[in-house]
Amino acid sequence: MRALIFGTTGQVAAELRRRAPAGADVTALGRDKADLTRPAACAAAIAGHGADLVINAAAYTAVDKAEEEEPLATVINADAPAAMARAAAELGVPFCHVSTDYVFDGSGDAPWRTGDPTAPLGAYGRSKLAGECGVLRAGGTHAILRTSWVFSALGSNFVKTMLRLAETRSRLTVVADQVGGPTAAADIADALWTIGTGLMDGAKGGTYHFSGAPDVSWADFAREIFAQAGRAVEVVDIPGSGFPSPARRPSNSRLDCTELETEFGLKRPDWRQSLAEVLADLKEAAV
Repeated sequence: MRALIFGTTGQVAAELRRRAPAGADVTALGRDKADLTRPAACAAAIAGHGADLVINAAAYTAVDKAEEEEPLATVINADAPAAMARAAAELGVPFCHVSTDYVFDGSGDAPWRTGDPTAPLGAYGRSKLAGECGVLRAGGTHAILRTSWVFSALGSNFVKTMLRLAETRSRLTVVADQVGGPTAAADIADALWTIGTGLMDGAKGGTYHFSGAPDVSWADFAREIFAQAGRAVEVVDIPGSGFPSPARRPSNSRLDCTELETEFGLKRPDWRQSLAEVLADLKEAAV
């Protein structure tokens, strides 16, 4: 299998390379070779590669900054994936694309199903939803994988932020009225490889949900991080309104992942186990 990945340094992109199937010939393109602000260049990269599978793990992910840079976020998160999907469709190559729970408005408390109405709260969510629509319009074999609360030993994420704050604080206020499934980048990468190879073998494409279990609040996620890391930090629950930000966050990020299990046999991973592995990686890197 020859796989072409868009993204190199992002959390999911890095894990895709690290966890590639044995024998896979993987090429990962960074900004120097595939600038997502130039969608045509991304399409040309696919046309000239001869890949059997294309995975887009690159994105504009600065949720708050997107409120000021929505045109740029839209080019990267919508126009570029649409161009990739069209190029892959023309070649008959399966295309996998990572999306987000931010396409929903976060209302209610029931897990979001893949067919539920979308209604993004902000610019980032709108740009990602536009990307989904572009992939769908391309008409090729594809899988859109919506996920949530990504964490790993790399990049910027909630786990690393909590550990950094714990170095100087013994008490932290953390939002408790936003609930979702923390998802390790390594688990997302494994899921994408399973889905991608499945599509190559004729599995059903479409939109799927994938997130870690069980669903928790940010505050309870923080408590587990500190417990596993052996940090004596008191977590004080606060509402989302107590942590104002330029972009609104969904209160309900629960995702119904039933369809993914039915089609690909992928069950929701226990994020607590994945967290232990990430903490071990961070500890090893610090030695």
